[in-house]
Amino acid sequence: MTIGKNVRISLKANLDKRNPKGVIIGDGSYLAFGATILCHDMSRNIRRPVIIGKNCFIGANSMILPGVTIGDEVVVAAGAIVTKDVAGNTIVAGNPAKPIKNNIRTLKWGRIIESPHHDKAI
Repeated sequence: MTIGKNVRISLKANLDKRNPKGVIIGDGSYLAFGATILCHDMSRNIRRPVIIGKNCFIGANSMILPGVTIGDEVVVAAGAIVTKDVAGNTIVAGNPAKPIKNNIRTLKWGRIIESPHHDKAI
């Protein structure tokens, strides 16, 4: 696994131990309890890395599927199932996860900076 500086990972988070080299987490990101990162799919014989950018928040009981890249400063809502790449500075939610807000800015651990200049909904 490649885990950046100042990363917080809940003791209840689930990181893929079948393909640990595929787990890449950027500096200042946070994985909440129950968040799951999968880098393999045994039924389809897939092994692909999951890349999480800097200053991201991966919400409780969310799931990131194999091969997904999450940009910098992204918030993944609790319970979201991320099946596709996520552009930076975005909030995603749902199953499958879809963008619900863009142009956000975050600090370390994905804490959103409230600013009238970054308040454009999709």
